[in-house]
Amino acid sequence: MKLLDIEVVLNRDKGIQQARRKSQVMEELDDMTTSYAILSHRWGAEVSYEEMIGFTKMEEEERGEVKQRDGYQKIIKSCEQAKKDGYEWLWIDTCCIDKRSSSELSEAINSMYRWYQNAQVCYAYFNDVGESTFPTKRDNNKFNKSNGWPEWFVRGWTLQELIAPKQVKFFNKNWVYIGDKQSSARELEEITGIPCDVLMIGLAAKRLSVAQITSWAADRKTTRVEDRAYSLMGLLGVNMPMLYGEGKKAFQRLQLEIIRVSSDHSIFAWKPPMLWVGSVLAEDPSGFRGCGRIRRLEPDEFVTILKRKYIEGEGADDIESRARRQHKLAALRGALDFHQFHTVTLSNAGIQVFLPVIPSECFPSHLRATLACTHNGDLVTISLVPSGGSFARASASGDGPLPATYPDFKTLRLIHHQDSNKTRHDIVLDDKLVSYHGFTRCGTYPNEFTGNTVTPLSLVVANDLIVIVYANHYTRCRFAIGLGYSLGREWVHVVEDGDFLMRKEEHGSKFGWRVYGEMLKAHVKHAQIMPKHDACRYKLFIKHAHFPQSIWAARVAWGGQPAGDFKVIIDVVQCPGCCDVSCGWAAASTGLAMPKLMATVSGSYLLELDGRPTRLSKCFGQRLALGDYGDYSRGNFVCTGNIFDDMPATGIDFDDSHRRAIYSVSSSKLGGRLDWVKTQDILAVENKRKRTTYLALHQPAAISLPDNEHISLLLKALSARLAGKHLVTTVIQCLDFYAVDKDGKLWNSSDYSAPNSGNYSTGTGVLTPLCTISYPHVWSIDPPCKQTKKRFKSIRRNFYILMDMHQPAGTQPSRDSAVRRTTMRGTRTFPYSSDRRDRREI
Repeated sequence: MKLLDIEVVLNRDKGIQQARRKSQVMEELDDMTTSYAILSHRWGAEVSYEEMIGFTKMEEEERGEVKQRDGYQKIIKSCEQAKKDGYEWLWIDTCCIDKRSSSELSEAINSMYRWYQNAQVCYAYFNDVGESTFPTKRDNNKFNKSNGWPEWFVRGWTLQELIAPKQVKFFNKNWVYIGDKQSSARELEEITGIPCDVLMIGLAAKRLSVAQITSWAADRKTTRVEDRAYSLMGLLGVNMPMLYGEGKKAFQRLQLEIIRVSSDHSIFAWKPPMLWVGSVLAEDPSGFRGCGRIRRLEPDEFVTILKRKYIEGEGADDIESRARRQHKLAALRGALDFHQFHTVTLSNAGIQVFLPVIPSECFPSHLRATLACTHNGDLVTISLVPSGGSFARASASGDGPLPATYPDFKTLRLIHHQDSNKTRHDIVLDDKLVSYHGFTRCGTYPNEFTGNTVTPLSLVVANDLIVIVYANHYTRCRFAIGLGYSLGREWVHVVEDGDFLMRKEEHGSKFGWRVYGEMLKAHVKHAQIMPKHDACRYKLFIKHAHFPQSIWAARVAWGGQPAGDFKVIIDVVQCPGCCDVSCGWAAASTGLAMPKLMATVSGSYLLELDGRPTRLSKCFGQRLALGDYGDYSRGNFVCTGNIFDDMPATGIDFDDSHRRAIYSVSSSKLGGRLDWVKTQDILAVENKRKRTTYLALHQPAAISLPDNEHISLLLKALSARLAGKHLVTTVIQCLDFYAVDKDGKLWNSSDYSAPNSGNYSTGTGVLTPLCTISYPHVWSIDPPCKQTKKRFKSIRRNFYILMDMHQPAGTQPSRDSAVRRTTMRGTRTFPYSSDRRDRREI
């Protein structure tokens, strides 16, 4: 290590020229054999290594500026104090490390704990304490940025600088001695959480766990994120190279290094944030906050505690015979004597560890693993959930006292990749349309959820699930939507409350919790039946779920978004009873920024709107406008009206700014850029039967229905009257257009109403040659299924029977009715609701 020569530094400061051989300000010496003092301080305006070495070669003005720095004064005062205490050498981190050399910096950081440990004395300088006594009471007014104590106590590097040296002397900002580590041990324990015996003797004073040591750094800060990990290397007895720029990965590497050299299970005993599912390793030392009383156990101690817990515990004599208990004890000792218990194996696939586990009562695939460490005398357990072939750590609310179930001993592979929980996408929820028919969001489980964005990491602890309940109390209908994450994928599930009328006494919260539990049990199944986007050309999937004994159904759409997130759209529609249970996911397609759900008709022309390839249909001979609706069949669209003309009848009103969206138009990349194309022309490409035709558009503009709440509500309001209709959602307007082949020759065909000359029109008229025709799913009509047809047949049969029963005397019933009467006993009646409104609507 490079040490400052105290005499040279002080003489140079006074301007005394030394004629002796010993004139170098710094020398390389062995820390094991040299007697030296060391400084611990909070950095400010410091003096660097190169400035310290080249101090005498500086200009007078530059040298004066260096002397004015607080860092220079610390060097001089430290040297004076060290000389007073009888030392010749001093080490200060600011000026004794050449930080220009990465190898020297790495060596210094890996050796720093040893250097402080081998120092005869450490001077701890408090630059924010003016009193001549050691601070013994928290002062939040004076030290409001450092938890009520001097800032020295909240810095990351000063932790090892307090523990490692045998003797630590504290000085205030005027370099007045205010106490030492031995005499202030009680106050230091209160401030730092470090036990007195560790402060007095060091880390060898007691058997410390990784969790306990790391807990002392939970609330400490460093300028660089990586230093939160690097400052703990000496305390935890590991070494590793410095990689500034890796961020929080440094703490992950530190934990992996600890696992390589230690089998201390307490490294897994950190407390994850409330909504955590992912890596078994903590993100930073803050995860070990509150772990100061965790004690690691040796194998024999672990056997003794497990024996007391599961074999000789309270009530064991009531259910197990003595012979059975002895058999369990032998099995327990055999399991813990297994060599895998004494080792933790690390690989790219995960951390392999041998642990006693207890499956969850509700979810057998979820485990409570017991660690070989205790907290306040109780065994520490962690919650694990399956993730592929491995297990992930979860912040389950079930962490607590162990159940009295005998554990199984298993070899588990635990996820340790820090970014394993960063790859999930948000789920954007759009449920505005459910309110149109009187349904409202009336509860979320297990946690309160507001807004419209769900992040899988902030879903339910340990299982990644949130359940949202919707209800219409007037019609007595309710349903629940589950948004979850399992098996590495997002999933959506719908549950209809078919027995709502029979369970009038069940409160809404009980329904929500019941559905939540049912979905948790079947979360793997729900994830497996979700369609895969990567394996299908469709980007949108729709599910229809009918509410039994009502005219309502939930229509749920799920699909990906350009940003990589997923969007879930929930709507409630009228349904005549097309099914009794939820239908499966059906694939659909949607266009560019369509309002809610649109099945677009694939046109023959290709353009790029806002850089996205879009198919458009030709409408040369028609005068179509945005918002026109009508009948569409085999490429022919017959306009019968316009949604904006019908808007006054719905009671909905909004201005023109919410009626249209403008998109940029560019030629399709399939067509390329041809030399003969005019500057202001855009080419739409048509590929038909191995023949490529171009439609040149002069100064085109794309106008589309925007994806906003106003348009969505208007389409919803018109859904009953316009069921089965198609809608013009995008129009391409231009001043002129003409069809050409790939060589630029005009395409003479009666299908195109372009000028034969190809010259641009000089008139002010605007032409609409292309459009997008879509089918709003809110206007869709679901065909009845077999169950519905059977039910309607039963209704008709009962109807004719009732008619025959009320015919005048002497009237002969029809043959069909007579046949129906004979099968009356086997006829299934339609279940009417006791609610008056339901009877009328059915």
